[in-house]
Amino acid sequence: MPRWLPLPPVQRYPRDAVAPDFVAAFTVLFLGVPQGLAYATIAGLPPVVGLYAATIPAIVASLFRSSSYVISGPTNALSLLVGGAVAHGMGADPTAVALTLALLVGLFQATAGLLRLGALVDFISTAVVLGYITGAGVLIGFGQLHNSTGTSGPRGRLWVTLGGWLESLGSAEPMAIAVTLGTIAVVIGIRMLNSRTGKRVPSAIIAMSLALVINLVFDLESRGLRVISDLAPIPSGLPPLTLPDLSHAPGLVPLAAACAVLSLVESSSVARSISSRKGEPLDASTEFFGQGLSNISAAFFGGYPVSGSLSRSALNERVGARTRVAGIIGGVMMLVALATLGPLLNHTPVASLAGLMFIVAYDLVDVKRIKAIGRASKEDAVAFTVTMLGTWAFSLDVAIYVGVGLSLVLFLRRARLVRVAELVPVGPKLEEASTLKDIDHGPVRLLHVEGALFFGAAGELRDALSRVLSEPTTHVLVVRLKRAAGLDATTAAMLGELASLTQEQGRTLILVGVTPAAYDVLQRSGALAQLGEDNVFRTRNRWFSALASGLTRARELSPDAASAFDEFLASIDPDGDRRVDECRNSTTDPATR
Repeated sequence: MPRWLPLPPVQRYPRDAVAPDFVAAFTVLFLGVPQGLAYATIAGLPPVVGLYAATIPAIVASLFRSSSYVISGPTNALSLLVGGAVAHGMGADPTAVALTLALLVGLFQATAGLLRLGALVDFISTAVVLGYITGAGVLIGFGQLHNSTGTSGPRGRLWVTLGGWLESLGSAEPMAIAVTLGTIAVVIGIRMLNSRTGKRVPSAIIAMSLALVINLVFDLESRGLRVISDLAPIPSGLPPLTLPDLSHAPGLVPLAAACAVLSLVESSSVARSISSRKGEPLDASTEFFGQGLSNISAAFFGGYPVSGSLSRSALNERVGARTRVAGIIGGVMMLVALATLGPLLNHTPVASLAGLMFIVAYDLVDVKRIKAIGRASKEDAVAFTVTMLGTWAFSLDVAIYVGVGLSLVLFLRRARLVRVAELVPVGPKLEEASTLKDIDHGPVRLLHVEGALFFGAAGELRDALSRVLSEPTTHVLVVRLKRAAGLDATTAAMLGELASLTQEQGRTLILVGVTPAAYDVLQRSGALAQLGEDNVFRTRNRWFSALASGLTRARELSPDAASAFDEFLASIDPDGDRRVDECRNSTTDPATR
């Protein structure tokens, strides 16, 4: 394979992994069938499309993604976003819209992988993702109200769906309500049993199977209970070969971009969570590429946009999968299920799927994590709230863009901040001025700067330096840049201009702890000439050596003022052998030298 392709390394398959991989795949199948049917219903697609999306796409993803444990296929939050695209499909066939959407999503993701853009997913905050998932969970629950009561009515925004459902309650079907509540009760009961016994009995497939058996035994569908075949019959056989209709592509690009972002965020979050537990190396760009190929395959095999499934991936890992082959076997098993179980699945009550979706919606609203986000910071709380409300007030693709935009704003707001602290001598040590009282600032001032010195921080740094230089008693300002990084031309020009202005006022700006990279920027930009080479001191191997040289230079420029730093300068060993424990109580500890 060409090296420029972000593909996982080829490894020899161990024989002892066959049994655990097969067991894991078989177990995941019992969760994948009900989820596939239910998620396709959320997306406004024929239920069989959800099963198609868990076959070839799952196999392709397992072959080409970085993680050996993530199972790709239909997911709840992504299905809701796809449903928005299907609902606004300009009168086109829903399945045709979904196929085209899958192709566009796959192309976006594969391209991101080829361009090695894996790190981009880090710019979307956890608060935004949690806000979207929480909002989507509420929408999923409200979206199943009509199915749970066997009624029909207007759907759309949250309040529209709720209002339509309340108006239709007069024609509610008791059997549908009973099946919905029974499904919820079975799932909750099995979960409680699992928590007590430590077992992993698949609650979803048992609840759905039980509803199916009750329907067949008592022939409830002949009495008005709606089943899957009433929505769209599941045909027996393998997924069909399909060709996306590119005439829909222009109008779907914004939605496809939103789906691509959500899919990558979901997949990467799942992969990272598992890799941290398993100690498996993870390549985000390979994840992007593999997920993109998975979506492209979905477009040609009757599916719709897919992502890494948290529930199925976690189950795959917990039951003992050893390699990526478990995902491949799972896809093959789903193909077998499609070829043999289609006629039987047609009799599954729609109300039982609604019950499962209520459980999914409940699981998506993670109260514990929401409280943690709210306690973490005001910014995270705002990001979560705005994104969640956006899912209810706008279309879901717009909500995604609002969340991503908010993530970038919060990132830039934090990234542009530089920390500037004034250090004052206290005997042989240096302390931050903010921790002391009644400080008598002398003509020589020392500032310690931390952060990224890129163009976004130039204004803030200039303001901080100018405040000190504007004080009439300041003759020399020593700025320590040892813990600052990323100096660019904008910030270098600012330092040069400030140095020239300071010199015109009879004062001096001195830089110490300048890294080789920063020194090169100062030199190439012309700022070094403005500062004066005698006033710029590069980093050295010895502790505090550059700082000591800068303060010595300040003493030369202001002999009467630098005596305050004499004890500190005297404590510095010229051979650089000063012990760590002697600096522990100093602001300039070994980590900040």
